[in-house]
Amino acid sequence: MVSAGLEIIGLALCVIGSLLVMVACGLPMWKVPAFIDSNIVVAQTSWEGLWMSCVVQSTGQMQCKVYDSVLALTHDLQTARALTIISSVLGVLGLMVTIAGAQCTNCIKTELVKARVVNAGGVIYIISGIFALVPLCWMANNIISDFYNPHVPAAKKREIGAALYIGWAATALLLIGVKYAPTKRATPNGDYDKRNYV
Repeated sequence: MVSAGLEIIGLALCVIGSLLVMVACGLPMWKVPAFIDSNIVVAQTSWEGLWMSCVVQSTGQMQCKVYDSVLALTHDLQTARALTIISSVLGVLGLMVTIAGAQCTNCIKTELVKARVVNAGGVIYIISGIFALVPLCWMANNIISDFYNPHVPAAKKREIGAALYIGWAATALLLIGVKYAPTKRATPNGDYDKRNYV
């Protein structure tokens, strides 16, 4: 019973992580302006995301513009788009695989096969987390490098936006959720192995 509870906790963490990857993918706040030098008071703030750039006026109005051409985007932006979408799809696939092998479902009858299916779902979630982590770290590295580059004007310097922090939290949940997958299963005759007891 405890292992089923841990399995549900792990699955819930992975589902929340997958949803947060999708949220981070859609948010336009990957790059936000850096308020340095005399750029503290501005009438508008610009955000840059994977799919669009937005301008927020001091009155609260926001205007967003979707990027015109995929080919005109930088390589890190194109890669980040692809990897976050793949991560989101893998998160949904991992959910389906894990639910099929979960202890609380009857999709698969054999315990040994259920254990292998849940382990496969865990591997899918790990790959999903890695696919989400790569563009987040790559984008953060580019933002930090440009920030400290003396050749970039102060008005063009950016800081890490909220979407990157959400993405890192999502990756952590995906990887932590896999830790809660139970490894103690019943033996073929239906009893629990005595080695599993403390």
